[in-house]
Amino acid sequence: MKLEVPLSLDVTLCCGQVFRWERHGEWWFGVVDDRTVKMRQVDRSLEFHGVDEGFVRRYFSLDHDLQRISAEIGKDEHMKEALRLFWGLRIIRQEPWECLISFICATYKSVAAIRNMLLRLSARFGESLHFEDCNFHAFPTASKLAKASLRELEGCGLGYRAKYIRETSNIVCSENFDFETLRNLPYLEAKRALRLFPGVGSKVADCVLLFSLGKLEAFPVDVQIKRILLRKYGAHFSADFVEKLARQGSLSDSEYERLNGFGREYFGEFAGYAQEYLYHYERMNANRKLEKGINRNRATRVRHEAEQS
Repeated sequence: MKLEVPLSLDVTLCCGQVFRWERHGEWWFGVVDDRTVKMRQVDRSLEFHGVDEGFVRRYFSLDHDLQRISAEIGKDEHMKEALRLFWGLRIIRQEPWECLISFICATYKSVAAIRNMLLRLSARFGESLHFEDCNFHAFPTASKLAKASLRELEGCGLGYRAKYIRETSNIVCSENFDFETLRNLPYLEAKRALRLFPGVGSKVADCVLLFSLGKLEAFPVDVQIKRILLRKYGAHFSADFVEKLARQGSLSDSEYERLNGFGREYFGEFAGYAQEYLYHYERMNANRKLEKGINRNRATRVRHEAEQS
């Protein structure tokens, strides 16, 4: 099926919201809600297989008015530049259980490392799915992970996160926890409920609220967002606060909430969209700087070798 959409598929799937989509040539393959999905984008036309139009509209939040969102969050030149470069990035509506486990795994890990952990976890405990002569795996259920041993979970490369995932899975199963009830709670109340799970701090809770539970005011703060807030929005904080945070790596709860509160107040009801555009902008900028550095080092080495010959 095909659908004309105001969406950038590549940016949306590569910006750190989801981790189990794979690109093969011009096609993206993913497993969502136990269904294998294949899609590609040519200009504004999105072609997809394995799901219907209703799924696409819901999953990619096509009901979100990007023009209105951009007008609300485009409060400064830096934000406007991020919107210009990555226009079409949309907040994905993920399944809350997979989203929760994904971001428990994400603590202090790169996107590539998170992806590897989740792929191993799915291959070991998820239901096998076959699509176009390829093997995929559904994300494991809470009951599957609750029954797993710590050694089995650690074998998926989870490290200390294995304990958190096993304990969280046990709580979800024993309490028959329904994540959908959080959608109707106010943001702060839903956040407090998520923080009761082992391994879930403010950042993980904000990610789950934003990427799966429709709380667009959530503003997750990680190293990238801290860096960009201090560099581009430092005038909104005291000089002592900026200097202190610039010297340290992790954030205390109070420091996190101060940065988070600024993001929600400054960008308003769509602060989550601002966060994701800024995050991807900072991440891509860092990658470009790294690539330039590698190229400079390579050129220097070539010149040196030429001079020595």
